[in-house]
Amino acid sequence: MELLVDLHTHTIASGHAYSTITENAQAASRRGLKLLGMTDHGPSMPGAPHLFHFDNLSIIPDELYGVRILPGVEANITNHQGDLDMPLKYLEYLKLILVGLHPICYPGGTCEQNTQAYIKAMKNPYTDMMVHPGRPDFEMDLEKIAHASAFLNIPVEVNNSSLSTIRDKDGARDNCRSIARYMAKYKSPVILGSDAHFWDRVGEFSDALDLVHEVGISEQQILNTSPDRVLNYLATRRKNRSDISILSHHYGLNIA
Repeated sequence: MELLVDLHTHTIASGHAYSTITENAQAASRRGLKLLGMTDHGPSMPGAPHLFHFDNLSIIPDELYGVRILPGVEANITNHQGDLDMPLKYLEYLKLILVGLHPICYPGGTCEQNTQAYIKAMKNPYTDMMVHPGRPDFEMDLEKIAHASAFLNIPVEVNNSSLSTIRDKDGARDNCRSIARYMAKYKSPVILGSDAHFWDRVGEFSDALDLVHEVGISEQQILNTSPDRVLNYLATRRKNRSDISILSHHYGLNIA
């Protein structure tokens, strides 16, 4: 299986990553990638960029070293209602919006509260994809999340960093294997992400690929086998956005 897209990477702007977008793009080009997400952390993460960073992303070239760049964010879920730490005026023009749970940014809760927060964020019309549900920081009902992913057609990530032997996290491998099996069962849309915080990890999917093959996730479920599949999906998400007040009322969200 050839993977030509890495949508989950960080630059020095995230505060705890150590490469520039230029270095990441060079690494992506060397690996043969065609599309690269620049998804630095949302502002509630310690050390994350100020909102001015996101306001100025339009200066990033559309392409570097033959790799198309999608400037965006890895937004943080901030409460049990699934609210994000990015104001609506930024969400409206970012090219890629990943969403996940992180310690410090989210207060934690019961399994049900955490699961509902994750699913409510998944229902946000400005969410493009959900990341690293297998991390053990917050207990969640992983089958519910996989089922919601399939029902809502929102891709959920198989996060290579969570599976890494270098950064083995208690329970992460078992959690990742569990939700991957559910995603195979429900035919949920999937992305593989490096979650690179240094240029040498950009496009590194080996552990995620091993898991995909182990549990039987099909190539047809995986978006980042093709830049066109990713771009068409993102275009459809934006086309389907309608009046935000109606959507907010319908989903019970506060995303302004």
